[in-house]
Amino acid sequence: MVFRGQEVRRQEVPPQSSSEHAQVAGEGADHVDEILDEWAVERPDLDVSAQGVVGRVLRLSRFFERALAVTFHRFGINGGEFDVLATLRRCGGETGLAASQLADRCMLSTAAMTNRLDRLEAMNLIERRSQPGDRRVVLVTLTSKGRELIDQAFTAHAENQDRTVAVFSAEERDLLAALLRRALLTFETGARADAQGGAAPERRAGHE
Repeated sequence: MVFRGQEVRRQEVPPQSSSEHAQVAGEGADHVDEILDEWAVERPDLDVSAQGVVGRVLRLSRFFERALAVTFHRFGINGGEFDVLATLRRCGGETGLAASQLADRCMLSTAAMTNRLDRLEAMNLIERRSQPGDRRVVLVTLTSKGRELIDQAFTAHAENQDRTVAVFSAEERDLLAALLRRALLTFETGARADAQGGAAPERRAGHE
């Protein structure tokens, strides 16, 4: 209750550090919390809250890539080779894809794609042939060995991905996917605009 003439003074509550926020949420502080707390001391004039998102995405990507690489290694391939085989399996059909289409779908330069195809062909996982009626177009298809390998590798890959996000409930996964989609779309839209304007966006495979 406030009485007339009585000055009500607010209690000053010091801002919580990133580590304290984690404790309030019932979670332990991670490495990014430590970094944010250090910057809060050294540069209290800056809002570095965005680093809580960006820093964690970057660090998680490194852990994810290591986990995925272990699975790929079991099948004698690396992540880039997996991307090519998976792309051919998903949308190559019986006729395969033109090498240029494959490079575009895997977000690679033509030269980088050629190097990957050379390695995969040497392992008898893919074959290349000229398109009937236009020898300038090179079609790439899976061999029977390649199809069998990618089916096995993708099954293991899907199970591995499920383990990496097992900390989340199904609802949390859907929410996180939606938030990441919103962020990714802004960059993909910008990359398409740059490409149409003549700029060459940096390309990186996605292990999908």
